[in-house]
Amino acid sequence: MSADLEVLLRGPKASGLARKALDAMENNCVWPTPLNFELWLHYVAAKESPVGKAIARMLEAGEPFTDSAAETLAAQHLPRVRLNGELLTAGNALSKELDTVSRAIESARESSEAYGEQLASANQSLDDTAPPAIKAMVETLANATQRVQRENKTLEDKLADTTAEVTRLREHLEMVRRDAMTDGLTNLANRKAFDEALERAVDAADVSGEPLTLAVLDIDHFKTFNDSWGHQTGDQVIRFVAGVLARAGGSPRTAARYGGEEFALILPGVDAVAAMAILEEIREEVGSRMLKRRSTQQDLGAVTVSVGLAERLAGEPQSSLIERADAALYASKRAGRNRTTNAEKRISAAA
Repeated sequence: MSADLEVLLRGPKASGLARKALDAMENNCVWPTPLNFELWLHYVAAKESPVGKAIARMLEAGEPFTDSAAETLAAQHLPRVRLNGELLTAGNALSKELDTVSRAIESARESSEAYGEQLASANQSLDDTAPPAIKAMVETLANATQRVQRENKTLEDKLADTTAEVTRLREHLEMVRRDAMTDGLTNLANRKAFDEALERAVDAADVSGEPLTLAVLDIDHFKTFNDSWGHQTGDQVIRFVAGVLARAGGSPRTAARYGGEEFALILPGVDAVAAMAILEEIREEVGSRMLKRRSTQQDLGAVTVSVGLAERLAGEPQSSLIERADAALYASKRAGRNRTTNAEKRISAAA
């Protein structure tokens, strides 16, 4: 967030700017996520800023303000987001370097110990008939090695401490990485984690030749539900669907919040037929639950999801796989919602 905007948000105009940003998002059908809110604050407060101009261009062109577009804008224009990405990249590189250092420390320690043992063994193996000069030389080398080992004991202790610190630092970096790759509302993988997981799954499928299926899911009529019951109850519904989806996830599968009320499930080693069965179980479990508003215990009724799936074709890039799964999702919506559609065969299963 720019310094000028930070000052505005700590002054008397803060509440007015916040309301103005929320109104602008609502008027343009933009989901009020924290990231979107920060971007639209720039738009309403500083329209001549790079973020303000970028959003204005999108509105003039009639482009939808999707989660992907928001992430792109943030990565380009919000220093905090850029810094988080740079820190994550730097952390990954540092972790690899620390692995190398740890292995080098351990190897040096083992080599030093082995060398000392060899010299001690050689000294002991010389009998009384060995030339005095050779015995003296071996004994001198063994004694020198022992002195070096004693002198290096402090250094070795420090290296051991460093190795332990390296381990703690690596664990911390991994924790930071997990946080950066997790959706805060649902604890599922976020969009960045989804993109990376799908890339790995595609590469692995190319090597193994095993099937790979991608599914995308969307909560039906969510905007109407959200408008009727409010965003907090809407978040409750999103977490409920995420919980059902999480039970189908777990390594090597990846369940992710793709954006807003849309989710994704990556299914390595699963073909379209098996995936259809898994997704139908998810769809039926979601629809079978009668929900209550947590704050008042009012009956909310049931929610349903529409699902699209696509089994990856040989050599197909991940962008094409996503497009086909998305097309299958919209086919489910056009056919009446609350159903699962296979992109390849355009076969739907419905309640």
